[in-house]
Amino acid sequence: MKKTIVDAVGGTFEPLLQIGMDIDVFTSNWSYCDRLSSYAARMVSHNRIDSLLYANLFSSALNELLETVFRAHGSGGSFRCNISRLANKDRIELTIPCKGQDAQFYIDAMERLSRSDVAEQYRSALFAEGTLDPDIGLFELAVDYDASISVVRTDENTIRLIADLALEDTQA
Repeated sequence: MKKTIVDAVGGTFEPLLQIGMDIDVFTSNWSYCDRLSSYAARMVSHNRIDSLLYANLFSSALNELLETVFRAHGSGGSFRCNISRLANKDRIELTIPCKGQDAQFYIDAMERLSRSDVAEQYRSALFAEGTLDPDIGLFELAVDYDASISVVRTDENTIRLIADLALEDTQA
C-alpha cells in the first residue's frame, strides 16, 4: 500500500525511500552517517535535472541531519529515515528514539532556528573557538540550504525531525 503525506497547503508528498535500523547500530559508527546519506542521495537523485549535483547537495544535507542524530539520541529503539517528494521539494523525516534531555535538545534547537537572527547565530557558532555546537548542522541547513525544519514529539520516547528541502530550481 502506497502511503502519502499531505503538507500544510494540501500538497501530497509521495514516498521515495524508507530505511529503518536499531539506533544503537546506527550510532555505533560515525561513518554510517556518510554511507547512509550517500546511498539515499543516489536513490532519490536519478530523475533530477542535474542528478550528480542534486545527489551531492542531498547527500550533504542528509548527512548534516544524520550527524545531528548521531550526537543527540536516546538509547534503544528504532531509528527511521523516510524521504518523500512533492514537486521540487524533498521531505526528510527522521524518527529518533529520544526522551528527556536529548528531546529537549531538539526543542531548544527549533526555538533558536525560529529567531530572526538565525544567520548570525549560525556564523557565530561556526567560527566559535572550542567544541562545535551539536546543532550546527541544523543551522547549516536552515541558513545555507534554506530548509524548513521542524520537530514533532510523537510520544514520550520518540521525536520526529522533519526537513523540507528545495535543492533544484525547476523554473530554470
